[in-house]
Amino acid sequence: MELPILYEDADVLVIDKPAGLIVHSDGRTDEPSVATWVLAHYPMLADVGEPWTSPQGEVIARPGIVHRLDRDTSGVMILAKTDEAHAFLKHQFQSRTTEKSYRAFVYGHPSKEKGTIEAEIVRIRSLPPRWGVQRSGEDRTHRAAVTEWQVHARGIDPETAERVAFLEARPKTGRTHQIRVHFKYINHPVICDKLYASGRPCLLGFARQALHAFSLSIDLPSGSRRTFEAPLPHDFTAALARLSSTSEAVALS
Repeated sequence: MELPILYEDADVLVIDKPAGLIVHSDGRTDEPSVATWVLAHYPMLADVGEPWTSPQGEVIARPGIVHRLDRDTSGVMILAKTDEAHAFLKHQFQSRTTEKSYRAFVYGHPSKEKGTIEAEIVRIRSLPPRWGVQRSGEDRTHRAAVTEWQVHARGIDPETAERVAFLEARPKTGRTHQIRVHFKYINHPVICDKLYASGRPCLLGFARQALHAFSLSIDLPSGSRRTFEAPLPHDFTAALARLSSTSEAVALS
């Protein structure tokens, strides 16, 4: 297995994670992951970072891993090559000084061109585990998660004539499934999200949730601040081509 490398220096490694690849084992399955790729290509990173203990009690190696993307989310990931770099990067994610931009296709046409979602995210007891928005009247235990969004294009799916939109999402916090939960909350879930849009058809040719981590801006241990971009994958460019071929498609700046 080969992963596209977007950038590398003595401290960090930036990759373009494909959809369908898990970041590290969940302790229940044995399959390829970003972690196994790191160990195969950078064995010296074996002890960098912090291991994770699964609910089954198995200690899972996370070599160089500072943050995660969901299995079916593609895009930019940064890895640390030393313990010092790991601590340096981790602090930025925790203090929210990184800037992340995602691209997503969602069901329907939002009523506005842009907006901000502020809603606390809580775990819902279910199998598989999922998250939802804090309901009014429930005791608040965390500060609200925040996602800014902007419409880039509107159109219809040419096969079903359902309305769809292409958005940019900028999460200001880092909750589990934040973008997916927030878009469901405003009644525009991510297309083909099998957890938060269960039962809805996968439009525009998607076979996985239509969410891509497009860019990451972060300070590097070397002292510079860099922005890394992962090009839109093939299913995104194909979906845009389908969208632009419809009469209702309108590109927005």
